[in-house]
Amino acid sequence: MKKTTLKEIAETLGISISTVSKALKNYPDVSAKTKKRVIDLAESLQFTPNTFAQSLRSNESKTIGVIIPSMVHYYFSSILDAIIKESEKNGYMVIILQSNEDHELEKKQINLLLNKGVDGILISLANGTKDFQYLQKVIDYGIPLVLFDKINKLLKCSKVIINDIKASYDVVTYLINKGYKRIAYFRGDLNPQNSIDRFLGYKKALEDNGIKYDSSLVYLSPIANFDEGYANAKKLIEEDKIDVDAIYTITDLTAIGVINYLNEKNIKIPDEIAVFGFSNWFMSSVITPTLSSVEQNAYRTGEKSVELLFKEIDSKQKGEPFKHETITIDTELVIRNST
Repeated sequence: MKKTTLKEIAETLGISISTVSKALKNYPDVSAKTKKRVIDLAESLQFTPNTFAQSLRSNESKTIGVIIPSMVHYYFSSILDAIIKESEKNGYMVIILQSNEDHELEKKQINLLLNKGVDGILISLANGTKDFQYLQKVIDYGIPLVLFDKINKLLKCSKVIINDIKASYDVVTYLINKGYKRIAYFRGDLNPQNSIDRFLGYKKALEDNGIKYDSSLVYLSPIANFDEGYANAKKLIEEDKIDVDAIYTITDLTAIGVINYLNEKNIKIPDEIAVFGFSNWFMSSVITPTLSSVEQNAYRTGEKSVELLFKEIDSKQKGEPFKHETITIDTELVIRNST
């Protein structure tokens, strides 16, 4: 069925397009008689307003954009679930994009969202993100921006994070208190702030407990996936580091790769080597042995991120000043059979 336009209604009634538009919006300078003629015809023709055109006048598109590094990660899927539900409650649609940890793709996606006229943007930065000018452009344009999980501390916008240093510190302290002394760490990429902070927490916990930091026990996992966990565990064992008694990883997915390799080699978990993950993914509770992990409260992160975004959007619409906030979500250790 061909979509009816404002122009067609205007030509049928012999009035201007602007009068039709004003009548449909109930403007006081259009007579009641003209309004009735316009509305009756619009209804008979099943006219649907062009919401994009309306947004040009109201400066509000009722859409927000979300950019995440990965759709399949349990942590991000839980965050998205919260964002979508809260957005629906507030009458907003959500455009979801995946950067695949690609900085250049992330820049293109930001430009896409700006061209779509979104009212605000939520983003967890890709690992390779080092140049933040395109995000500064969002701020300069006056578009509300909230960073969550992987952030840049220097950008002047709202942020939702966890205390990665403390969470990591708590993991390593727990392992030390359980009697583990040679703790390998499979860390994330060198750049993201959460990866840096988790490494700092690992290192500080060792030092505070009188254990000398050994850089040979730190393995890089840039993507932090199953394959890297498996490969790093294989490398560690083949390097004959027989004194290593625990492996701590930046994500559960990495830890599951570790467990898979150790199980294949009949290395007993946790008797010979303990394993501790991060993010408390669903698979952590069903793998054998079940995986100890850090609960990041992803759903809460999504709720607070979109709540901050809507607060800023509302302030912008009202022309009121807005003070950016940084919210820290609590974490907790979930202890299972792998430790």
